[in-house]
Amino acid sequence: MRASFASDPAATRGRLMPEEESTFRSCFQRDRDRIIHASAFRRLKHKTQVFIEHEGDYYRTRLTHSIEVAQVARTISGALGLNAELTEAVALAHDLGHPPFGHTGEDALQTLMLPYGGFDHNAQAIRIVTHLERHYAEFDGLNLTWETLEGIAKHNGPVTGPLPWALEAYGSQHDLELDTYASAEAQVAAIADDVAYNHHDLHDGLRAELFSTDELAKLPILDRNFAEVDRLYPGLNYYRRRHEALRRFFGVLVEDVITVARARLDEMQQQSATDIRMAGRTLIQFSDPVFQDLKVIRAFLFDRMYRAPSVVIMRKQVTEVVNDLFPHFCAHPEELPKQWRKDVEDAQDETALARIVSDYISGMTDRFAIQEHERLIKG
Repeated sequence: MRASFASDPAATRGRLMPEEESTFRSCFQRDRDRIIHASAFRRLKHKTQVFIEHEGDYYRTRLTHSIEVAQVARTISGALGLNAELTEAVALAHDLGHPPFGHTGEDALQTLMLPYGGFDHNAQAIRIVTHLERHYAEFDGLNLTWETLEGIAKHNGPVTGPLPWALEAYGSQHDLELDTYASAEAQVAAIADDVAYNHHDLHDGLRAELFSTDELAKLPILDRNFAEVDRLYPGLNYYRRRHEALRRFFGVLVEDVITVARARLDEMQQQSATDIRMAGRTLIQFSDPVFQDLKVIRAFLFDRMYRAPSVVIMRKQVTEVVNDLFPHFCAHPEELPKQWRKDVEDAQDETALARIVSDYISGMTDRFAIQEHERLIKG
């Protein structure tokens, strides 16, 4: 049964460009399908979370991460009586704006783009789905509903202060009410992102042998998970043991979110999707004890994984790739692919050109960026 505060596709605020709606799909289902078929979504297959794409085919990529986030988000959304299709659409789109090489690539692009308005992956996701995907005859972008765009833009909370230029540019023609909170569905997508990466980064760090199972078993929450596995399955081999423990860790996080969200929604007595947006705080969160435990786990991951010597060396190498490609294309825009040259011809100034180059580089996969660097810079 759908909750009164769930987003209702029949009450959507619609699309920037009016369209005749489907007879067999809701508007949010249609948004989800357009995202899945987008070129930017396919490219997530070769964009990484922490490790570089060529380092191994086991590690999570942005695509597998997005699928995991969507799975968690649908589960939580269903338990809370929310609109699962809108939740899934936001979850699948939330990482579309990430450049190659994970947060390392984003840091490099942000520094390079500071004179031209900066770079922000959430704002870039909006730019992709409203402008850069160019497949439809009647409009640029995917022409998503207001609710999906709102969720992509502010699933992490209100966007205040100086806006990233891409959000400001789109907001001038379509007000996403960035100063309010997002729908419950978008908030679920955001917390599902936290659940997914806290879980799979532990998996990937073990796989990369950056820390041991014994070290993991001493962390909060996980200590109880391992103890339960050892009680139920004494003598279990190490691979199954850690998988069973991490599976339970995953379940603890999801159950905590659902329990806390139900209590907060009951307490606030939310009656509509608008009430959620005007509540003045995020309602879909972890409990305080679990949040504090996750801070300890994140500190462990930061020290042992994100700043591991091998990862730091890789970060330096791929930062050099982005730092070399950006000025090269700014100086030689004629070397951009054919479909980008019309944009270059229309560029009015240096800022417009820099933003085109940023769009192009941010869309690259890890593999392609390295290949282009080899061809254009080292070749």
